[in-house]
Amino acid sequence: MLAAIHQPSFLPWLGFFDKIIRSDIFVLLDNVQFPKTGGYWANRVKLIISGEPKWITVPINRTYNGTKLINEIEIDNSKKWNEKLLKTIEVNYKKAAYFSEIFPIVTELLNNEDTNLAKFNYRIIFSFCSLLGINTSKIVLGSSLNCVGNATELLISILKEINATEYMYGGGAHKYQQDHMFAENNIKLSSQSFEHPVYTQFNTPDFVPGLSIIDALCNCGVESTRALLKL
Repeated sequence: MLAAIHQPSFLPWLGFFDKIIRSDIFVLLDNVQFPKTGGYWANRVKLIISGEPKWITVPINRTYNGTKLINEIEIDNSKKWNEKLLKTIEVNYKKAAYFSEIFPIVTELLNNEDTNLAKFNYRIIFSFCSLLGINTSKIVLGSSLNCVGNATELLISILKEINATEYMYGGGAHKYQQDHMFAENNIKLSSQSFEHPVYTQFNTPDFVPGLSIIDALCNCGVESTRALLKL
């Protein structure tokens, strides 16, 4: 039983979906602390804007005291951020080969009425999985599990709860996870080792990896994006 764990990202990149595809069970870790300051993948991602990779962001309400979990974060809808964001995507991707096919889907997703950031991201993730033919029955919410601890302890608690025997970690995990704890709990470690596919991006002379899946879909279409993900 190979498991992967990842926080619910906003308009995720190809590597996020690769992790879902390759795992037997995929946990959306929605019940960990949202950073009090700074940028975060749960509410921002990069696209090619004016020929350069730049962040697009969902504004959140930061007026709360103390800390909140990801699934407690509310979107700041006092600003018409979704209209502005959609206009930015339209201006920068309208000449992409598959823009007319993908933009209505993105418009519907960004105009949804969810005010909770995690629920907003769930809808996006599940919708793109459905579009690409990725099995969503393997996706489990971290908040639905009876798990405790922080950092590596929490990961192991989750893996035990779902009866995983192997854990696939991402590229930056070695900086914080304690590998020996997995061995002590009879859980094998595997690196995702995602090799980013290269495809034609119409609006930049040099290929830029790590962008939202919107970039691949607008440039390549659904079937070619499936091929990039080896589906």
